[in-house]
Amino acid sequence: MDNEALQLYVEQLSEQAFGKPFLHRAIFNPRLRTTGGRYMLATHHIEINKKSFEQFGEAELRGIVLHELCHYHLHIEGKGYQHRDEDFRQLLKKVGAPRFCSTLGTTKQPNRKQHFYRCVSCSKRYIRIKKIDVNRYFCGNCHGVLMYEGASRR
Repeated sequence: MDNEALQLYVEQLSEQAFGKPFLHRAIFNPRLRTTGGRYMLATHHIEINKKSFEQFGEAELRGIVLHELCHYHLHIEGKGYQHRDEDFRQLLKKVGAPRFCSTLGTTKQPNRKQHFYRCVSCSKRYIRIKKIDVNRYFCGNCHGVLMYEGASRR
């Protein structure tokens, strides 16, 4: 599915589920990572995460589009369009839209090196991601001298 097909799909779904036209743009946004889609308040456009569609199929896409259309139509009408608003929750139930989309999986940070330090006086251990200058810093527990023990990958 490309952006033109998505636009047509959103327009048809808006007419079917809400009985109202969708007059703005709907596009796939490849930069979305943690959300299935988003409604842009300033432009009234809807952006959809293509990975959600590819991973979970058309049923998930339908739920995401319905959810974003709820935001869209309520905002256009001047009603409560945020997740916490009662108008929004009622409209979600009415059209059968999910409140949350399926999880895309973990977006883990890349493996970072951890640096290990130990206080010479009290033996307290410190783990840092950034390497520190042991001549400049000291133990926060006893103000003793720190000794660098080495690094490892998480």
